Order: sequence, then structure tokens, then C-alpha cells
Amino acid sequence: MSRARLLIAGLLALAAAPALGRDGALDSGMRNPLLPGYFADPSIVRDGDEWFIFATIDPWGADTLGLWRSRNFRDWTFETPNWPTKAAATSPTSGKSKVWAPSVVKGRDGKFWMYVSIGNEIWVGSADHPAGPWRDANGGKPLIPRNFRPGLHMIDAEAFIDDDGQAYLYWGSGLNWVNGHCFVVKLKPDMVTFDGEPRDVTPPHYFEAPFMLKRGGRYFLTYSLGNTTKDTYQLRYAVGSSPMGPFREVSDQPLLATNAKKQIISPGHHAIFSAGGEAFVLYHRQALPFTPAGDMVLRQVAVDRLTVSGDRLAIVPTHRGADVPGTATRRSGARPGRLTASGSADAAHPATAAGDDNYATGWRSNPGAAWLQADLGTVKAIGATTIRTAYPTATVRFSVEASLNGKVWREVAAERATSGSPIALPAIPKTRFVRLVFPQGADILEWNSPTR
Repeated sequence: MSRARLLIAGLLALAAAPALGRDGALDSGMRNPLLPGYFADPSIVRDGDEWFIFATIDPWGADTLGLWRSRNFRDWTFETPNWPTKAAATSPTSGKSKVWAPSVVKGRDGKFWMYVSIGNEIWVGSADHPAGPWRDANGGKPLIPRNFRPGLHMIDAEAFIDDDGQAYLYWGSGLNWVNGHCFVVKLKPDMVTFDGEPRDVTPPHYFEAPFMLKRGGRYFLTYSLGNTTKDTYQLRYAVGSSPMGPFREVSDQPLLATNAKKQIISPGHHAIFSAGGEAFVLYHRQALPFTPAGDMVLRQVAVDRLTVSGDRLAIVPTHRGADVPGTATRRSGARPGRLTASGSADAAHPATAAGDDNYATGWRSNPGAAWLQADLGTVKAIGATTIRTAYPTATVRFSVEASLNGKVWREVAAERATSGSPIALPAIPKTRFVRLVFPQGADILEWNSPTR
């Protein structure tokens, strides 16, 4: 089935799902999901005072990666890196799958290195800055081709740099959601050439998405098990005395797993990072409301705290999100006013959900022409506002109208087609009502304003 048909089928299934009860997952002001929209397989680096999150664009990747940038860990701006693209990084063995599952690290040479799945194999690129420009680093061919180990998926590469500067690369998955294998190899200082033969270090309960963490002289191999399209995906770990293994499971209980009561579904494929001397885990989980739809998948990125005690790791998944040092108290802006709409696709996506400061919720219009309207409560000036759509890479078409009384309207911004996140709207010097008119409908996660 094509990507477009999968997307349509998934959206229809979500629209048919019953409305969720107002519990922690859907409360106003929740900071998980961290990013607005549907993204997965996150990797995170910091350069100076800016954070960069690279991620798969759901469903199942796109012709590029998604890149989110923030200086306060609350307000994120979307862009797409110049490399890789499906067109620029394709080989005779790559297969039809898109660009997905990036790992970005800063090497001992001061450059940034990206190991990324394109099709069903792994490519490598480098850049002087996380935002690029990125360059292919292996002569226009995959670092690990699809047929490197026949019968297994050569995807989900993650780089790890030890305290002595030695770099390692971990990767590997299975086929048809079973029989995952994890490989590791030393990298030479050029970050591309293998230093020795890859070693199979597959621990128990492994399927894909390895990530290495070192704490207290111990090496924690963390990884995912299960099926990310269902509710079985989970995060697990094993520990060893060397980055090359062997690794033993400390517990048969997962670090993260589905908790239907808390509405946390299929958490996994993660990255671990440090800030202010504390450890945090960035991971994806299913978007809400979760309704299985075959191979369709829409995931969102969350962040929570990781604790390490001896050989034990622990994570408590939340909707509030973790207090990463430097995180702004709230996202910039606030709801511009009381929100109403021409209609909604279903009860789970009302107009008010576009103003609750929660990326798990949003307004989804009926098919066709629609509008979303804010009542400021009184006639006044409103500063420049922004909207965040559910699909930052997709084009949304809209115009902006204003009214003093809700009856007579004037156009303040002509119809335009744009994409990205956030999307800026104009300031209006005197109005009570502001209306966004979408001739082809819309899926809006948030409408923010600098005024209350």
C-alpha cells in the first residue's frame, strides 16, 4: 500500500475512535509530546546554547529527515537538513523505504557525524554544525549495505564515543518484527572506516534501536523490543564491562512499556542525553487516540528523566515531561481567545484543543472548507500569532480575517499556501474576532498568541 493510502487509512481510523477522557494525557499545559507533529526515532545534540533534535518524519519516513531547533527546550522550530535525501543517498541495494532513524554525535575531531537509515541500509555524513550543510562522508555509497547480513535489517545505527575518544557503531534489526540482531564495530578516527570486524552482541529481548550509555564504568546497551505499530513496543537494557560486550540483562522487566491506563502506548526507539549533570531519555510513543490501523503509524516524541543506580536504570514516563535544565516554564505565547470552529472531524479534535498548550491534542476540521475562530473577548490589538500544524512538511492553505462584531469581516491576510512550524500570522491593530479560513481544511495542534 502506498504511503499516501496508509496515511488516509490511519486518519480515518483515528477519526472513528471514541473521544478520550480528560485525564493527564490531555490536560492543558502538558509538555509531552515535546514536539508538535508526528515524529519518531529521535536523536539529540547540543551546540552552544542550542538544542537540535533529528527525527524520522511519520508515517514511516520521508524524502528527508525532520530537524527541530530550540534554545529553551520548549519552543521548537522545524526545518529539513540538506542531506540526506532519498534521491541523493540511494544505492542499487537500498530498497524503497525512505529516510529514517538518524543518530547524530559530535566526534573527537569537532565535527558532527550522522549515521542514518536510507532504504534498508546505513549511510554516513558529516557537518561542521548540526544545522549543516551536511555532506556525504563515504563517497556516495552506503556504509553498511542492505545485504551486509542477509536476512536481517541493516538499520537503526547509533554511534557512541567512549571517554577515551574511541568511537563505536551499533546497529541492527530483524524482519517481520522478529529475530532482531545487534552488531557493534569500532570506528577508526575518520569515523567511517571499520577498525576490525563487526561483532554480534545481541542481548535477550532485543529487536532494534540500540543506544549505548556509560555510567560508573558500566556499559548499558539499551534497545527496543516489540512492534511499534501495535502496543507491544518497549524499551529494555543490558549491562556489560566493555562497549563490545558481552551484555547481560539485569531484569526481565522493561524500562518503558505500554501503560494503557496512563495512555502511554508503545514507548521506544530512544536517545539518552545529559544536561546539568542529570540524565534524560528522548523517545517516541504512539499518538493519541491510539487505534491500531495495520501498518499505519503516527508517533510523537517525549522526554523523561533517567536514573542510574549501580546496574539498574529507571524511567517514569509522564505527560508533564522532564525539567531539563534551561527549559522555559511555558511555551511562548498563549491561546489568543476562546476558540470555535466551523466543525470538527470528531469529538476527539474540538476547536478548543488548538489552544490548550498540549501537542497530544488539536483541532481537526471536517473535510473541505473550514474555519477556526478566536474571540478576544473585547476589541483590542493582537500581536503576531503562530499556528502549528500536525504535519509541518505538508502544505496548508489559509487566509486571515478580522471582525469587530463577529458579523462583518475584513481580510487582513490574503490566502497563501505554506508549510513549516511555527507558521506566523500577522498582527492586527484593532479587532475582537480573528478567523483563519482553510479552503481545504486543516489539522491544527496549537494557535498561539503573545497576548492573553
